[in-house]
Amino acid sequence: MESIRTRGLSSTGLKWIALILMVLDHIHYFFAYTERVPEWFSMAGRLAAPLFLFCLVEGFSHTHDRRRYFMKVYAIHLLMSGLLLLMLCGLLPIRPDGFYPMNGMMTSFSILMVVFQGIDWLGEKRWGPGLAAVVLPLAWPILAGLLMRGVPALQMPLLALGYTLLPMWNSNPDASISVIATGVLLYAFRRNRRVQAGAFVAGTMVFSFLLPLLLLFQSPEFHWTMMFTTAYEWYGALAVALMLCYNGERGRGPKAFFYVFYPAHVYILYALSWAAYPLLAGG
Repeated sequence: MESIRTRGLSSTGLKWIALILMVLDHIHYFFAYTERVPEWFSMAGRLAAPLFLFCLVEGFSHTHDRRRYFMKVYAIHLLMSGLLLLMLCGLLPIRPDGFYPMNGMMTSFSILMVVFQGIDWLGEKRWGPGLAAVVLPLAWPILAGLLMRGVPALQMPLLALGYTLLPMWNSNPDASISVIATGVLLYAFRRNRRVQAGAFVAGTMVFSFLLPLLLLFQSPEFHWTMMFTTAYEWYGALAVALMLCYNGERGRGPKAFFYVFYPAHVYILYALSWAAYPLLAGG
């Protein structure tokens, strides 16, 4: 693989690093029930999502065909979200302990690409489509929630719609508002790498350190060490060091591989964790 050059890391190099960290994280995610996978696998994995978000920003900014780029990502979102919905509805079997994969970075990417395009339209003073592309994807989960409360009969149809055709940012942990906000910050300040890096770190610390700290602080069992051993999502801020090593080049590598690898490794690891469950459950 091509990763390290004299002037830093290419986009492909960053993706390879993120991929390795992601696999470590997901090994812990799928095999945590064994109590044999070290926690640091997941700690190291906190850097993966920010790096992929950074590469998404760069890819979207420089691609010659944004629609094609979006459709590739959206297709993977439809596949994975559709399978997740079937599991949630009991139409597909799940692991004996009730666990099912909630991985959904492609959901975040699909939402963010629409918002990114809206930001560009606003920059071009195309106010109507710009505001629609930015506001509607962010407001959709709130609107859907209000509709479900007002008309209970709409709950299942809206959930099905929100998990598939019109993805909601609260449909899985990988599509949380903190992930969306981080992606927007990276895109909004993409033309100034140092400002972008500062905005990324500040946003990550607010959403992933300060807010969890305020919540945990209310617990009588709270101890400051929990921010390093339990609520360590903020470790993702360390990805800024690799972002600053980016050399602005795409780099060589199999582009399609990353699209295929993400869903493939999720379901392979899930299947392996399921197959090993009778032998390894309970440590």
